[in-house]
Amino acid sequence: MSPARFDTLTNRPRRLRGSEALRGLVRETRLSAEQLVMPLFVRPGTRVRAPIPSMPGQFQLSVDAAAEECRKLHEDGVPAVLLFGLADRKDERASRAYARDGIVQQAVGAIKRAAPDLFVITDVCLCAYMSHGHCGVLKIVRGSGLGVGGKKGSKPRTPNPEPRTEKDFYIENDATLELLAKTAVSYAGAGADMVAPSDMMDGTVGCLRRALDGAGFERTPIMAYAAKFASAFYGPFRDAVDSAPCIGDRRTYQMDPANAEEAVREAALDVQQGADVVMVKPALAYLDIVRAVKEALHVPVAAFNVSGEYAMVKAASARGWLPEAPTWMEMLLAMKRAGADILITYWAREAAKLLKKS
Repeated sequence: MSPARFDTLTNRPRRLRGSEALRGLVRETRLSAEQLVMPLFVRPGTRVRAPIPSMPGQFQLSVDAAAEECRKLHEDGVPAVLLFGLADRKDERASRAYARDGIVQQAVGAIKRAAPDLFVITDVCLCAYMSHGHCGVLKIVRGSGLGVGGKKGSKPRTPNPEPRTEKDFYIENDATLELLAKTAVSYAGAGADMVAPSDMMDGTVGCLRRALDGAGFERTPIMAYAAKFASAFYGPFRDAVDSAPCIGDRRTYQMDPANAEEAVREAALDVQQGADVVMVKPALAYLDIVRAVKEALHVPVAAFNVSGEYAMVKAASARGWLPEAPTWMEMLLAMKRAGADILITYWAREAAKLLKKS
């Protein structure tokens, strides 16, 4: 190429990439530890820190261990946690979800004593407390031959192990709302700073908002799992909380991964019903949804960097196929760049430490 041709090259984007200082000056997307939320799994027992095999580096924690973990997280710069409970016993009404001495209720109190300034969010769902593992009250279709349920007061029967379809059962939406509302009020009463319904029933947010307001918790915000997709990326999580359905799957209430416009409609409905924050879950395969929801609604949006996304990076890193920290940092940047205001991630501690250094 002749010198004359070079003279016409006036726009050179590489000029702004010449040094780290210059790259930092023009960087469009910035992460902050203030945006991070760490998910934690709380289980019965004392001094328990049980490793989760499919999620290396993550643990099921007893209440005392969770309180200590939260104290350390807050010292490391993590501002918030999202709690998931493992039931000490299960039934078909998820009664341990809204029991005064439930595992999450105990954990909230202990965490608030150990780390008073830590923001505590509680996941509101029933799957980990239901004997059948679904997110609501299960109704067996007459004549299906399934063995879940029975007369009131009877001992639940073991489900028929044969494969069953969604024609054999359904989740009773409105009956489930009653239990979810009781759970949210119970968590708020225990001291939760925010409740996060993840059930994907119709009308959940409005039902919870009315229940919370009626119980005197009108200042408790709701972060709705507004666009929660029926995803393969949840596998390790279901191991962590022992919540896999024993019959069927969750596709009749969680969203079809193919649908984007429906996700925006779902989020809009939740905002209309009183959601203060809306969440997209999972994050990485749904960054287009994060962007669409943010642009359509102009409300705070959370993105959940889920267990399967975490496990993939951990597995690849253990084999030397990916560098772990640069990979998860790129993932968090992508979530933020897409429009997420809140980043829920199992790398919250590592990210907070790294951001503090930088």
